[in-house]
Amino acid sequence: MSVSPKEYDNDFPIAWCPGCGNFPILKAVKQSLADLGLKPHEVIVVSGIGQSGKLCHYMRGNFFNGLHGRSLPVATGIRVADPTIPVIVIGGDGDTYGEGGNHFIHALRRNLNVTLITHNNQVFGLTLGQASPTTEKGFVTKVQSHGVFLTPFNPLAMAALMQAPFVARGFAGRLPHLTGLIKEAMRVKGFSLVDVLQPCVTFDRVHTFKWYEERVYDIGEEGHDPEDMISAILKAREWGNRVPIGVFYRNKKTTSFEDQLAPLKKGPLKNLKLDPSKAAELVETFL
Repeated sequence: MSVSPKEYDNDFPIAWCPGCGNFPILKAVKQSLADLGLKPHEVIVVSGIGQSGKLCHYMRGNFFNGLHGRSLPVATGIRVADPTIPVIVIGGDGDTYGEGGNHFIHALRRNLNVTLITHNNQVFGLTLGQASPTTEKGFVTKVQSHGVFLTPFNPLAMAALMQAPFVARGFAGRLPHLTGLIKEAMRVKGFSLVDVLQPCVTFDRVHTFKWYEERVYDIGEEGHDPEDMISAILKAREWGNRVPIGVFYRNKKTTSFEDQLAPLKKGPLKNLKLDPSKAAELVETFL
């Protein structure tokens, strides 16, 4: 049965700045889910705090808005309770790689079966433009008035090094390409990262849509082998006059976190019968 992306539309007023790169990401998510034949009740979107985290408010369906940087632990609980339902995790570069950096690393290590879509604009947009973990050196903000001097965190290189099943980067200015990446990520069993270059029109006047359009190129069109981990890491480090997008790394030889959990061999936890007497016995040990 065909699904229209309009089925994901709702009437909630959108609070993003006009021209924000979040708009095409929202459109790409809706289109991807529709193309995959998923209806709003057949998927769960989990997000953290930030402008990116509002995405799930602007579409019909099941969602959980968690704490700042804590969306992946929530997604873990959902996947363990019901491994049959697809889970998309939405976060910003600050939310995912800053506050949630530890969770990001261990979700990679566990190979949690979720699709993580990160809105990477190199700033904390909700709290007025401070530098984020991915801000490049020399970038000036109101807080970092002398320019950022820290080395930016590289999520693509980290994900490839940890041998995640799917590691990709999209650009909000190339909607069909981004939609294709999200669809491919959701078909993968295991942890999938789609890091999206998302221009912030308010707090970053350097990395604009025009800036990216003059630099981005699809690494798949230049013969990159996504099964070559070293090549993927080197491509992930490329930045400046040329900015690669596309699929950086694929690893088909993995087993997901959920498939390794012994209790799930009996089926989803949501289907197991609860025996209250077991809890009563435990409570009595504390009396």
